[in-house]
Amino acid sequence: MAGDLFSYLYQFADVFAFLILASAGLAIVFGMMGVINMAHGEFIMCGAYVTVGMSRLGLPLVLAQLCGAGAAGLAGVLVELLIVRRFYDRPADTLLATWGLSLIVTQGTVLVLGSTLQGIGTPPGSFTVGDYSFSTYRMELFAASVLVLAFVYFVFMCTSFGVLARATMQHAPMARALGVRINWIYALSFGLGTGLAGLCGGLYAPTMSLIPTMGSSFVVESFVTVVIGGANVLLGTAPAGVLLAIIRTGLNAWHGQVVGQIGMLVAVILVIRVLPDGITGWVNKRLR
Repeated sequence: MAGDLFSYLYQFADVFAFLILASAGLAIVFGMMGVINMAHGEFIMCGAYVTVGMSRLGLPLVLAQLCGAGAAGLAGVLVELLIVRRFYDRPADTLLATWGLSLIVTQGTVLVLGSTLQGIGTPPGSFTVGDYSFSTYRMELFAASVLVLAFVYFVFMCTSFGVLARATMQHAPMARALGVRINWIYALSFGLGTGLAGLCGGLYAPTMSLIPTMGSSFVVESFVTVVIGGANVLLGTAPAGVLLAIIRTGLNAWHGQVVGQIGMLVAVILVIRVLPDGITGWVNKRLR
């Protein structure tokens, strides 16, 4: 009995970690900045590939994953400076621009690095509860998702950069009139979002096949989590992750992965219908 209960909680933690880690960066780029970043999966892929490369050079896995996050963050800053900055007044065009970037990066990776990259394997370690054995690394991913939420909350709610970033995203002309260098705020915020995407790729690099299109397996879950969560990572993305994880875990246990995926998407449609402003909008209305 204890093993069955823990197995359900373990699967919930695994799904929750996947949703949060995949969507945390997009919650900044899309939820807060309004940039429809269709290259989100490619930044995740960047983090995974750099992690594997650094690990093969002899770096410890944690440092390699941080290198992956840093590489994706720097790439994000460059993309914002060279491409995204021109489309803030045309949000729909960011979809086409980043979609084109996604195609270029994916095909470029195939040409340069090939269609597959040998992985590094999941770190060893397991524990048992009742009759079941569980991977320790999956629990580490859950802990990482909680730390990422705490990090994003701290950055945007407890630092001067966070105050300036929120002011810029709410009313850029007023922020500029008050002397805020909004161009750098946008660049750093976009880089932070893509850096978190790269961290997601680095964290999941040991657990999956490394192919140029691997980021696509994260995109649907990340977008639906952000859409129903809203702009606030803590009040929106986190509750959305909990809700979708409960639904998907329950349906997975009932009738398999396919039913779980379909049920989660149906739940997203219903939530959007009932809460058109997302969970963040509903919470803000309650607080007011």
